[in-house]
Amino acid sequence: GHMGENDQADDRTRLLASARTILARGDNKFSIAMLCAEAGVTRDVFRAHFGGKAALLAALMTPEPAEPVVAAPDAWLERRLRVFERAMQELILRGLTTYAILQLGVFLIVAIIVALPGVRSALTPPALKSYRVRQAARRHFASAGARLSKDEPHVLIFASFRDRKVELVAHSNIHQIVGEGPWNAAIAAVTDAMSAGKPADGFVKAIEICGAALAQHFPPTGAPKNRLPNTILET
Repeated sequence: GHMGENDQADDRTRLLASARTILARGDNKFSIAMLCAEAGVTRDVFRAHFGGKAALLAALMTPEPAEPVVAAPDAWLERRLRVFERAMQELILRGLTTYAILQLGVFLIVAIIVALPGVRSALTPPALKSYRVRQAARRHFASAGARLSKDEPHVLIFASFRDRKVELVAHSNIHQIVGEGPWNAAIAAVTDAMSAGKPADGFVKAIEICGAALAQHFPPTGAPKNRLPNTILET
């Protein structure tokens, strides 16, 4: 048990201490019996630890292992560590704040750039542009048709200069009879003229194409009536 191990350790310690005391007195030829008497142990205990005098002398020449030294905490070092920790926390917080401000700045710059009509149009996918122009054309067609009766079919040529898209919407009665040919030709005329920087010429040509198709399939009866303005409407 622990008691036996501790007693054996104490016996060994007393034997070594007694041997050093005897040698300090100048008695280099001491006997085992003298050492045991000095240490207060029996010969059997001596033999259990050293076996003989030679082993005892060898143990005396071997330095005893030093007890581990546990350094007391240094108050100054602890204070410096706390200061360093606070400084690191402030640095991290400052870095995160700077990063958030930079992100906000980048977001605002991008938002301003994208808000520019030219940039926004360049970034808009072609399919979305076509859909947007088509919907706008249908709204204008419905608005113009509200002034006409069902017996007065009409055609709307709608162009978006910003998106470079052209839509032609025709009354269903006209579309069924005329077909796609004249409408596609009218759209091509406006599109080509817009690319050349002469959109007005393109509208004139498109109106001529549509007028010829309407005159062919829907010849006028009676005096002409202007129910809609003869000018290009800009919105």
